[in-house]
Amino acid sequence: MKITKYPNKSEYKAIITRPTQDISVIEEKVLPILKKVKIEGDSAIREYALQFDNVFLDSLAVSQIDIKNAENLLSEDLKTAIKQAYANIYKFHEAQKSIPEKIETMAGVTCWRKSVGIDKVGLYVPGGTAPLFSTVLMLGIPAKIAGCREVVLCTPSIHPAIYFAAKLCGISKIFRVGGSQAIAAMAYGTESIPQVYKIFGPGNQYVTVAKMLVNKEGIAIDMPAGPSEVAVYADDSANPIFVAADLLSQAEHGIDSQVLLVSTSESLIEAVNQELNKQVALLPRAEFASKALENSQAVLVENQDIALDMLNQYAAEHLILSIENAEEISEKIYNAGSIFLGNYTPESAGDYASGTNHTLPTNGYAKAYSGVSLDSFLKKITVQNITKEGIKNIGKTIIEMATAESLEAHANAVRVRL
Repeated sequence: MKITKYPNKSEYKAIITRPTQDISVIEEKVLPILKKVKIEGDSAIREYALQFDNVFLDSLAVSQIDIKNAENLLSEDLKTAIKQAYANIYKFHEAQKSIPEKIETMAGVTCWRKSVGIDKVGLYVPGGTAPLFSTVLMLGIPAKIAGCREVVLCTPSIHPAIYFAAKLCGISKIFRVGGSQAIAAMAYGTESIPQVYKIFGPGNQYVTVAKMLVNKEGIAIDMPAGPSEVAVYADDSANPIFVAADLLSQAEHGIDSQVLLVSTSESLIEAVNQELNKQVALLPRAEFASKALENSQAVLVENQDIALDMLNQYAAEHLILSIENAEEISEKIYNAGSIFLGNYTPESAGDYASGTNHTLPTNGYAKAYSGVSLDSFLKKITVQNITKEGIKNIGKTIIEMATAESLEAHANAVRVRL
């Protein structure tokens, strides 16, 4: 990786800029796809599948037989691993349930908030160069716990592990559709694919832009989640072999991924670069990883304060703290999708099986967005109950405020009760 030594604040922007295309250029390509799917439905989906993926889709829906038989095509070891990951992810997300608490704000006036699962949700799982069956678990499990009534899964992948994971999550509506056309199908609905109220899932820049565009039309989305990224903050206590492996675990996602190493130790950076050269050559996806490393760099900083300032500005999707007192220092991180503490917490654990969700904000969106959680699949509805005594107690306050705002009907709604 390229090394930048002791940058000043004016140089931060260049360092933390992601290798993304101009959104306006991508929008010009995505908008016609959205419009065509909206108007032509299934026929547009089939046309794009042939055009982009060289696949003729006789039926968009995956048959129930294929879903049922998928587990027969997997090894017992892989099925056991998926079931263990399912159990851990379920346990972590189940614990996020909250019990409604009724609050009496004044005598006779009681308010509370209840959680309700979003009726119809769409899950997108990319195909590309890796079958991301782990993403099915990350999205399907909280949807199941939340009690979403209809869950639609779109993916161009035909890997049996995706179907097996979907079955574990209780998902039966699976469609062989990918790219921005899949987002359009779930946003608008087609003859085969139901329209949903909220769309979840990662994807390339075209998928991300498609999600952002349909969001303008009133379809909710989880977040803008584009190419994957990781930042590692390491000091002399870090193991360069581990650090290099962590950087490559994200670099291998694709050529548009980015990794960032920040350190106060020049010798550590040099050792990590040597390890990267050794390890990347052994990877089946070495070409992807090498290209991603070209978009990446290591930054040598003078002290921890500068490192934390830069990392908070970067707002990484994944942030690994391979430093002493990692948990203590993590309290000073306020912009990150997910944090991994110490030398024995690889980012891969969060990607697969520790229990946390791996659908996280990228491209700096961690400054304002959280990763997917149980709450992502829930709506919060407030409820209030006022007794005869309560309306007497609160009535004057309401009348005074409504009258001051010149909204007499509001005031009268209270007066008639008094």
